[in-house]
Amino acid sequence: MSSPAMPASRFIGCDVGKTSVVVFDSAANKTRTLANEYAVLNAFAEELDESCLVVCEATGGYEDLLLDALLSNAIPAHRADARKVKAFIRSFGILGKTDAIDARALARYAQERESKLVRWRTRDPDREALQSLVLTRRDLVQQQLAFNNRLVAPGSEPSHPFIVNLLACLNRQIQDIEAKITEILKTVQQLKQTAKILKAIPGVGVKTAAALIALMPELGALNRRQAASLAGLAPHPNQSGASDAYRRVRGGRAEIKRVLFMAALSATKHHPTLSTFYQKLVANGKKKLVAITAVMRKLIVIANAKLRPFATQAI
Repeated sequence: MSSPAMPASRFIGCDVGKTSVVVFDSAANKTRTLANEYAVLNAFAEELDESCLVVCEATGGYEDLLLDALLSNAIPAHRADARKVKAFIRSFGILGKTDAIDARALARYAQERESKLVRWRTRDPDREALQSLVLTRRDLVQQQLAFNNRLVAPGSEPSHPFIVNLLACLNRQIQDIEAKITEILKTVQQLKQTAKILKAIPGVGVKTAAALIALMPELGALNRRQAASLAGLAPHPNQSGASDAYRRVRGGRAEIKRVLFMAALSATKHHPTLSTFYQKLVANGKKKLVAITAVMRKLIVIANAKLRPFATQAI
């Protein structure tokens, strides 16, 4: 994704569904429905020009055809965070929900926040393949954990043969996916270089490096505060009047926090600087979990700094 190149004067909201896209155009002040098919969406994109800004929400991949059509025709687009758009709609006291309401709200969201909305860019197919593998591995590991717990649960004996077979299958699939991830990180030059830099940080292994590359492609193109915030590791103030309550980390990408937690545990033992930093925090009375979180934040800031000279995407 990239920063806005020129201000827009026409704002279009697209509420994307599995089979259709509801479009609201601020210039015509009208709503229409298009089939979610590339030929139809490409024809729609051909009607637009660079003065437009098209905004849609992330819908689990159903928005891909629309974004591809817009990119092919050099039309500025932004894929919005659904939670931010939902909060934006509620701020107007709108309680109803229809595709037309959402499309109109997306256009208004685009108009009011246009200067801050990051424009969508062409995606890297190798990075997308890595992301798919990383997320699939995560899901399989979660299933593996669930069935391992069920295997030792009281009364589960009748199911043992089936669970054991299923676990054997899950183990094979996880191993195959990990082998494919390793192959991508060894054969794709840009990803290989990025992984090498990340793995040089004590505490960061292949799995952590792969997750950071796949799930945080902006890494290296951010400042340290943005990196910490995107990873969900920025402490947010909680102050009102004379009260200044405890600051907590929240938001961000949950999966990044999960992988960084394990990396931070390793870094407290093997990273010379972060190990000292962790011990100092604990000695000063910080809870161990708080100290680990601080190490996680340091790790993502270090990773971002090391990748900055090689960043190819502007934020």
